[in-house]
Amino acid sequence: MSKSESHNKALAETSSQSAHDSEDDIGMGTGFDRRDWRILFGLVVTLVWLLLGMLYISTNVGWGNFADLPIDEMGNFLEGAFAPLAFLWLVIGLFIQQTILAQNNRELYHSNVVSARQAEALAANERNARQETFFKIADNTRRQLGGISGLLLQSGKGPAGDGSVSDAEFMEMWHQFATGDFEIFSRRFLILSGRSENLLPLFYGTQIRTTHTENFIVNFDRLLKLARECDINGIITDAQLHSAHGLLSSRMRELHPRIKFRRYELTRTSTYLDQIMKSSQEDH
Repeated sequence: MSKSESHNKALAETSSQSAHDSEDDIGMGTGFDRRDWRILFGLVVTLVWLLLGMLYISTNVGWGNFADLPIDEMGNFLEGAFAPLAFLWLVIGLFIQQTILAQNNRELYHSNVVSARQAEALAANERNARQETFFKIADNTRRQLGGISGLLLQSGKGPAGDGSVSDAEFMEMWHQFATGDFEIFSRRFLILSGRSENLLPLFYGTQIRTTHTENFIVNFDRLLKLARECDINGIITDAQLHSAHGLLSSRMRELHPRIKFRRYELTRTSTYLDQIMKSSQEDH
């Protein structure tokens, strides 16, 4: 299973978990229930109150006398009789409203949590897709950079240059390049640099070499930009910069006769270790 499929599965599980959470809330009685005990209590109290009122009229007033009461007196009687019921249902309504508001708050909280989970899953899925695309592009770019560095080395050290590298050696290096060692020529340049050989004429001694060198710098910089766009902790970027192609590009930039390039930014080991030490001290 690819990383994209695994992230899609995680996203689906997040949505499923949200649905189960909502069902659990309903099953546990957190939502509004038509059989709410407060409504049943109010109905029972109302029924008992009405029966008591009817009993009071029958025993103390009489239905005939009650019917003969003036309108204003009957209104006062009904007002006094039903005022407690009105207050009771007002209180019940307030409690039910608070329950519904609490339920809405819980649903909003769950919705925010699920949205945050889905956003994280989508971001991780998108980042993973960018990384997969980057590695496919990086392989082709490394091959291209290897070809450029090979032509550059052949121009400076082959028969067209000082002839210090024989045709047999170049054939062997091109064979290794064809089998997947795309940094064979870049490493050869780094070996020359380690021997304190002047690389300036090898990079910029002729117009053809200058063209090859600048093409190498441009293509590596474009690869580095893609790496940074899909890298969240600098590991992919540092891997590119510490590769033979990255070290060679850095050297080419330093020796450019016309352009003063900025130095590549690498993760500083001392800074990283200092952060770990501070974090360890805070934990203790």
